[in-house]
This record gives sequence, C-alpha cells and structure tokens, in this order.
Amino acid sequence: MSDRTYNVLFICTGNSARSILSEGLMNLLGKGRFRAYSAGSHPTGVVNRLALAVLARHGVDSADLRSKNWDEFSQDGAPQLDFVFTVCDKAAGEVCPVWPGQPITAHWGVPDPAACVGTEAQKLQAINDAAITLKRRIELFLSLPLPKLDAVALKKAVQDIGTR
Repeated sequence: MSDRTYNVLFICTGNSARSILSEGLMNLLGKGRFRAYSAGSHPTGVVNRLALAVLARHGVDSADLRSKNWDEFSQDGAPQLDFVFTVCDKAAGEVCPVWPGQPITAHWGVPDPAACVGTEAQKLQAINDAAITLKRRIELFLSLPLPKLDAVALKKAVQDIGTR
C-alpha cells in the first residue's frame, strides 16, 4: 500500500450539489489517502443547503465546502491533480482548463438533484439519491489497487465506475 495522497477534483456546472457531495464524501471515505476538491464551470457561488444536510447525515464536516470556479485548479499554486471526475453531463461536454499533473479523467454523471421541482421532501430525496450513487462510486474507486494498475487499466476502471 502506498503512503501517497492522491488529489481528486469533482466537477459539475454549478458546484452547488453533486460535486460538493462528492468532495465531502471522498474526503471522509478516503481517510487521508485522498484529498478531494470540487469546482464548477459556472459556479452558483452557493452550496445547496439540502446537500449540506445530507452530508451532515453522513458525518461529513462541511465547514470548508464552498462553490468555486474550476479556474482555481488550473492556476499556479493549485494542487497537482491525479484524477478529475465530471459528475454532470453538461460539464462533461465543456472544454476544461488544462489541469496540472495530467490527471486521469472520467465521467461519473448523476442527474442534477438541485433541479428537482417538488416538495421539500422530494428535493431532499433527490439530493439523497445522488449522494448514494456518488458514495457507491467513490467506494468502488477507493477499492481499486491504484499502485498496481498501469495507466490504461486505471483509466478503464475509473470510466467503468461511472456506469454503475
């Protein structure tokens, strides 16, 4: 097992729910082996309050979570990224900045829970459903023997996770 810490960036358009959920869950479940970040191509500037409530139920400290632009991660001084995952279809189709470190990329699309129209309970359920899907994918990712996989096998493995 490697003592290395891997940097992971989760991207969606608004950086208010899906990517925020992913950042929080990866930092919790990655137990120091992974440092997760999130960003958006057109961030809302506000984290969805229901996403924060769902993260709290999972035991995630959300004090440092904020909606931010993906440009922060392509500038000098940004962390060198090992993995970049898009979690919304719209962001997956956009031209991304050049990321430092030539990270492995994959699309892990999840329907936008922030777009749910309905009662408070229905909106909360949509956020929870997204969190469950993302948590499952993160757990599958964390189970990969990263140091033992070559770049081609690792790229295929992370892409396959996005279909589960």
